[in-house]
Amino acid sequence: MAFVPHGALIATDAWRAPAADNARSEWSAYARTTAGLHFAPYNQINRDNVSQLKPVWTLRTGDTGPGDDQNTPLQIGNTLYSCTRNNRIIAIDADSGQPRWKFDPKVNAPMWQRCRGLGFYRSPDKAADAAAVVPEAGINADATKAAPTPAICRERIIQTTLDARLIALDAGTGQPCPGFGQNGMVDLQAGMGPVKPGFYFQTSAPLVARDRVVVGGWVLDNRERGEPSGVIRAFDVNTDALLWAWDLGNPAITALPPEGQTYTRGTPNMWTTAAYDDALGLVYVPLGNATPDYFGMGRPPGAEDYNASLVALDITTGRERWKFQTVHHDIWDYDLASQPALVDLADGTPAVLQATKRGQLFLLNRATGVLLAEVAEKPVPQNGAVPEERLSPTQPYSVGMPTIGAMRLDETKMWGMTLFDQLICRIQFRQLRYDGDFTPIGLQRAIQQPGNLGGLNWGSVSVDSHNQMAYVTDIRIPSRYRLIPRNRFNDPAAKDSNGHSGASPQLGTPYAADSFMWMSPLGVPCAQPPYGTLTAVDLATRKIAWQVPAGTAEQLGPLGIRLHLPMPIGMPTYGGNIVTAGGLVFFAGTQDYYLRAYDAATGRELWKHPLPVGSSATPMTYISPQTGRQYIVVSAGGAAYSREVGDYVIAFALDPAKPQ
Repeated sequence: MAFVPHGALIATDAWRAPAADNARSEWSAYARTTAGLHFAPYNQINRDNVSQLKPVWTLRTGDTGPGDDQNTPLQIGNTLYSCTRNNRIIAIDADSGQPRWKFDPKVNAPMWQRCRGLGFYRSPDKAADAAAVVPEAGINADATKAAPTPAICRERIIQTTLDARLIALDAGTGQPCPGFGQNGMVDLQAGMGPVKPGFYFQTSAPLVARDRVVVGGWVLDNRERGEPSGVIRAFDVNTDALLWAWDLGNPAITALPPEGQTYTRGTPNMWTTAAYDDALGLVYVPLGNATPDYFGMGRPPGAEDYNASLVALDITTGRERWKFQTVHHDIWDYDLASQPALVDLADGTPAVLQATKRGQLFLLNRATGVLLAEVAEKPVPQNGAVPEERLSPTQPYSVGMPTIGAMRLDETKMWGMTLFDQLICRIQFRQLRYDGDFTPIGLQRAIQQPGNLGGLNWGSVSVDSHNQMAYVTDIRIPSRYRLIPRNRFNDPAAKDSNGHSGASPQLGTPYAADSFMWMSPLGVPCAQPPYGTLTAVDLATRKIAWQVPAGTAEQLGPLGIRLHLPMPIGMPTYGGNIVTAGGLVFFAGTQDYYLRAYDAATGRELWKHPLPVGSSATPMTYISPQTGRQYIVVSAGGAAYSREVGDYVIAFALDPAKPQ
């Protein structure tokens, strides 16, 4: 059965071709626009000719680590902008793949090195020069009041770094923008109070909206109480002025804290990318947890109301318009990792679709926060937590939308490469505490399903609004976790923990914690496949249209020994997917080393091409303004948890000499 696709649901072809536009355009944000849709209106590459897609250029960035390459390049005019795992920026000719300029901010980061994306800003006077480019919805619209900008920085690449800096570079030359901070750089640790190395920084793309840059930050999970604040800030993209700050623990602070004070420490943070609707003037902020994740008592003011919540902020003032919480009193690390997707429903309703690590999809009116799909409060387990903990009696379930990959486990779902490791997993299942969704963490080892990786993570969703279809990738590996009384905790490795896997000290609480992916002794997940899928969700019917396993076990095997057997069992997915008007979904973030194209209507795999190493990045696509040729580009720096790393940016295109 290992060679039979698990969990596959293939649909009939009911796809309607969207109106395509292969004219000059741009990919100017992580998801192409700030709406977070990952949709490209190009059909030059389509379902009929994608089998002819070939690599046409490869660039080596020179950055092979440490860290993970998760970058989605930007495309502005005939230049791509790629950011490496250690924040080096390379401007690349869109047709030849040759570098035009490089910039190295020389970051020094002790852990979690990655750069998922950059931001872009075009000043109004430059926008007039580039009038041939059709403006993207929500991209720098209504920026007529922006301050005059030097000619060298009328187009700016905006970067946030692993050592908490905000940088503005001239898009044409890579030179730091004069008048912006100190030599083009702003210190994002200002107002934070003491920040230990590696305890606050940025990995996801900043949001550029109108004439401002909106930033959050990543904090080091589960190390200690009172880590740096989760404050959200907006800076003037031209002058670096702090325009507003939203401190959920102290809303009275609207800019820098008063002398001698800091932003409220330890509040829920936004480590992923926000979305933005220019017509409504709203920024959509997906929040994580007040650290530490696994013990909820004693959190700072406001945290209980905002953990794992989607918040809409006014772009002008930074004040809250509405919020919606996806987990109450979160002690499971179910922070919101996905960028919200701003989709207009078939009846014209402005909606926001928020994917979660729980596999839940929440659909709300993005103007008001009113639910558009039913959510029910359901009772959840109340036994097994430590005595000091308080549990929410209910949790919100998006019953009006499908749930992706969050099946309840039982002994029959235990799996293994052999009968022996399957037996061990079955024995462990009986030994571990498990009461279904929201099994509390406690002193006895317990199963967390979905695990703290998800569900649906930072790669986010793609949406074809014309067909009212959303495409999501998920991870299906349960975790096993527990709390450890402080007087029994003595793990020297915990002092270097990144807070995501292994032991974490949770200083300032009565308990340390440990959390691991639940694997058999052979290194195979204990739950049955698939371990990751690509799923199409019909937003009109609110049902799954199709679902297919994502990737094979070709590069994997027990004890780390490759079997070279392309078993289509579906592997954990990292990074996101994109969808095009050509009826194609492109995805590369599996543990085998391929970029794939799927039929957007049916889920059938139409094309794949081997990569030199795996990829953990979301692809992108563009039409060259010089040649009119459509390219598909992906960063290949290594699959998640793979020891094989690389530094590749690879472009694919059709042969222009052949009729399409």
